[in-house]
Amino acid sequence: MEQGPYPLHGRTTGLGPSGAARASRGGAYAAPDAVHDERAETAADAVGYRGPTACAAAGITYRQLDYWARTGLVEPSVRAAGGSAGQRLYSFRDVVLLKIVKRFLDTGVALQNIRTTVRHLRTRGGRDLERMTLMSDGATVYECSSPGEVVELLQGGQGVFGIAVGVVWSDVETALSQLHGERVDTGETLVGHHPGDELARRRRDRAV
Repeated sequence: MEQGPYPLHGRTTGLGPSGAARASRGGAYAAPDAVHDERAETAADAVGYRGPTACAAAGITYRQLDYWARTGLVEPSVRAAGGSAGQRLYSFRDVVLLKIVKRFLDTGVALQNIRTTVRHLRTRGGRDLERMTLMSDGATVYECSSPGEVVELLQGGQGVFGIAVGVVWSDVETALSQLHGERVDTGETLVGHHPGDELARRRRDRAV
């Protein structure tokens, strides 16, 4: 049964549309299956993207990237910097999160609220993210998984702007396909690599 959009943080709490996740002012958590799905995708990442590439795909400055990594807002999940910041390797999902953070900051959402939202998004599987729309009134961020939930928020005056994560996902795929990736196991530089090809292959492998 659809339970409507739920807030990732803010003044109210509730169950998510699937009933699998809850949120509160202190943060969010997800069902074990969702956490396992995210960990499996991260562990299976075969391609990483260096800082300058992540910046170009997400539309952010290198200073922003470095600050967000050092403060734990969006850290590289493939390889953290052992020395120079340029040695960091970001996964495709990391770059999607970087672009989402940039859009939230551009619309005036408080950094503390963005941090809680990022923690929640980290727990969601790729297929969940692609279907998700994030709505906000500036004070609270809501997760919506259907057009009806978006309309519900708009009618209630709670949704001032929204981010269709699937659109961000596609934009990042397109941007990265024109940039350089790096094979994690060998360090081989990949030119014109399309992240969607690798993600589709991993999903097929898990379905077998």
